[in-house]
Formats: sequence, C-alpha cells, structure tokens
Amino acid sequence: MAEAMRQQVANMLRGIERYNPENLPTLERYVEIQSRENAYDLEANLAVLKLYQFNPHNYNIDITCQILLKALTNFPHTDFVLCRCLLTEKQCAESPVDQIIYLADILERCDFQAFWTRIMAQRDLPLRIVGFADSIRKFVCHVVGITFQSVERGVLSELLGLDDAQTLSHWVKKYGWKEEDQMIFIANQDENIKTKNITEKIDFENVAALMAACQR
Repeated sequence: MAEAMRQQVANMLRGIERYNPENLPTLERYVEIQSRENAYDLEANLAVLKLYQFNPHNYNIDITCQILLKALTNFPHTDFVLCRCLLTEKQCAESPVDQIIYLADILERCDFQAFWTRIMAQRDLPLRIVGFADSIRKFVCHVVGITFQSVERGVLSELLGLDDAQTLSHWVKKYGWKEEDQMIFIANQDENIKTKNITEKIDFENVAALMAACQR
C-alpha cells in the first residue's frame, strides 16, 4: 500500500498544493502506512510537519512521534535534525517527543548500550514502527564497521542490543565479519584506506605573471 500511495502523495506535494491543509488526512494516513509496512518517505513526512507549523490546531502528537521515530531509523543521515527543526520548543518539551529527542541524542553519541537500555524501559514507544530495532542495528553495524578491527562477541551483543547468539551470528554473517572463539573480526582498517590522485593545474598566464613579479 505504501508504494501505491507514494506517487499519489508525490503529486499532492507539487506546487502550492504542498501547503493545502486539506491534504493532511491523506498524508497522516501515509505516515501510519510507512510505520506498518517499514517504508519511508522523508519528503512527505516533512510536509506533514510543515503543515502542522502553518496550522497549529491540526497538530497531531502521535503522527509527529511516528515521523520522528522513522527519522531515527535513517541514521546516520540528518533526517531527524530536519524534522526537529520544524517543531516548536513547546512541542519538543512534550512527552513522548522529548523522549524521542533524547534517544536521538544517545544515538548521536553512539552510546548504544544506553540506547537499548532506554528502549527496553519504553517498549511501547517504537512498537508501532515495524523494523525499528533492525534499522537501528544497521546504523550500529555501520559505526562498528568503520571503528573496529575486532571486537569481543559480548561487546558486540551489547552494542546491537541482542542476547540471542543465533541472531548475533546472523548480523555477523550479514556484514561479512568473521567469528573466532569469542572475538568478531571486522576488517583491517588499513585495507579500507583509498588512495586519491591529486592533479594540480597551473595556467601559463599565472606562471608568467609570477615570474614577472619576481624580476622586479
């Protein structure tokens, strides 16, 4: 259903119609479909928040929370920052919006153990977002992949918020990492360094002017 609505919503967001408050019910329904079907459309979600900005009486905190949680799933991209900028200070201070903002701060710091502890204490928060935990784990794996050469199996379990050995092995295989005893070997970071050729181009006119200045 998300794919079926994507083109309809894209047409709805063209030109002046983008700011038509009568489009809100359709856009809000689209947000809920994204949550249920693990789909994502940042442009449509930003349009919803912008319409709330222009029409404060239509503000829906539940839809806003879904949009913010979906933005979290797209870390390390700046989607969450874009969404947050469309909220007022009062809206940011409201619960559970403030809790989601705190989750974003934890992710920004890459304090993944604290993130999963917080999620366990507030399980009802991301429950409606299908694929939420796995999307966050993809971000964790991205950070692990560019940070570690090797990591203890137990530490990686904590970073991914997992206590199941089989599921952990699934993620290790998914990213092509290797298990040996209690260690997970990520990669040799030296192999990830890519050389870049730098070509400098100096015009003859520039050299001639420089030489003339030196002769004075």
